[in-house]
Amino acid sequence: MRIRTTITMKSPQASMIAEKVALSIAPDNFSGMHTKVVDGIAQISFTTQKITTLIATVDDLLMNARIAEEVVEKTDK
Repeated sequence: MRIRTTITMKSPQASMIAEKVALSIAPDNFSGMHTKVVDGIAQISFTTQKITTLIATVDDLLMNARIAEEVVEKTDK
């Protein structure tokens, strides 16, 4: 079974935060994982074959995004 997933990130404070967060974690993308940013909305898409891989990947991705968001908010003041 192939599971296709897209995570969309938007920031109510500023669209630039979503873009910076997405681009800062993009180097960790594995093969078949794509990041795009359009109009301040970031989308990360990937495909996996196991639900456990999906859960682990989403967990890692969201943790890294949260840390990146905190750094961006602190440095953009």
